[in-house]
Amino acid sequence: MQAWSRNALRRGRSIGFVPTMGCLHDGHGSLVLRSVRENDLTAASIFVNPLQFGPREDFGRYPRPFRRDCQRLTGWGADVLFHPSPAEMVPEGLTTTISVNNLDKTLCGPLRPGHFQGVATIVAKLLNAVLPDRAYFGQKDYQQLKIIERLVKDLNLPVRVVPCPTVRESGGIALSSRNRYLTTAQKNKANQIFAALQWGEKLLKSSPYYASSALNTVKKLLKQISGSRLEYVELVDAESLEPVQALRTKCLLACAVRLGKARLIDNLLIEPR
Repeated sequence: MQAWSRNALRRGRSIGFVPTMGCLHDGHGSLVLRSVRENDLTAASIFVNPLQFGPREDFGRYPRPFRRDCQRLTGWGADVLFHPSPAEMVPEGLTTTISVNNLDKTLCGPLRPGHFQGVATIVAKLLNAVLPDRAYFGQKDYQQLKIIERLVKDLNLPVRVVPCPTVRESGGIALSSRNRYLTTAQKNKANQIFAALQWGEKLLKSSPYYASSALNTVKKLLKQISGSRLEYVELVDAESLEPVQALRTKCLLACAVRLGKARLIDNLLIEPR
């Protein structure tokens, strides 16, 4: 992978990179297509990262339709696929990991201890392998995006992180590889998650409307989704990810909901009026 990238860079070709865990959907496609537009060459990776799964999470059953993923990447215009083995990325005796402090203290962090350390460690290794000019990440995984931005900045990695908008199905549910865990009936229910966040945005912009009142309303709406279990609803500063009490700066309204076998996260970036 490094030899391919170094050869391209010597020839003055720019490289865009889209890291994935496979089970690709049109959200991944939007990242690849943007990279194809903005770079001479586009690399993608497929690696199901064992370091970011907790002991009771779905690592063993995470979907891995590799041939289909290759076909989709070809159709979107990717030039190369990096598909390393687990032994290559997580060698026996691995002792070096990367932690991005503070940004993992809210939202999903307390509920998934060690998750973002696993993400940061493997993303750093992928960036070192691919050597891209730009790397593309979706805003659905907003906390992950901010952690990777900070990782790149703090370690002076020579890559530009490009945030990309969340892609949604027609009913509003954010595209995710884990959506395939949902039945048709559950997917229809999951559409209510985005609707609740939109209602929260409307309340937060109705000055003077403080976070606690809006969050309580969003929680109530999400708890009404039958068969679901709400993990959190939070309003945080869009940069520090620290909880805020009112919409005074750009903020993120985010939630996590368990529905059936799927853990669904979603968010909205909200600007004050």
